[in-house]
Amino acid sequence: MSRRRPEPVHLIKQRRDAALSALVDGVPYIRSMGITFDRRGDELTAVLNYDDKLIGNPFLPALHGGATASFLETAAIIELSFQMLWDEIENGRLEAEDLRPETLPRLPKTIDFTVDYLRSGLPRDAYARARVNRSGRRYASVHVEAWQDNRNRLFAQATGHFLMPARPG
Repeated sequence: MSRRRPEPVHLIKQRRDAALSALVDGVPYIRSMGITFDRRGDELTAVLNYDDKLIGNPFLPALHGGATASFLETAAIIELSFQMLWDEIENGRLEAEDLRPETLPRLPKTIDFTVDYLRSGLPRDAYARARVNRSGRRYASVHVEAWQDNRNRLFAQATGHFLMPARPG
């Protein structure tokens, strides 16, 4: 009995990048906010690229609270969706190269989302990482942390609960 050879790492990376790209490109709002994602292995870091339109208080200046909340919620939804999408690809139910906005699985829907504003967001790039605390067939709980210059000095954090879309099969 012969063992199947492990798949080359570069092919797995290409599939993960294709899946993430299809997911992010399928949500035009992400692009309009200037949010990008940096993927290292299975860890996603959301990046809110600074733009003057994100300033809420020009006298400080500080990032608008709505832009901050939107950034955190987007990071949470994309993290949940990417985990769900990657599971579908790894199980052979979806092919990464076939993903287009019209063929993507539905995104999770927000049930509630609570943001803690810990300090003013400065006029520069911001970063966020989401951690899925629980993800079941119908419900998921996610915690998100955002920082700018120092990962240990958060400027906002959030907790959200999401209704998960029905999966085929």
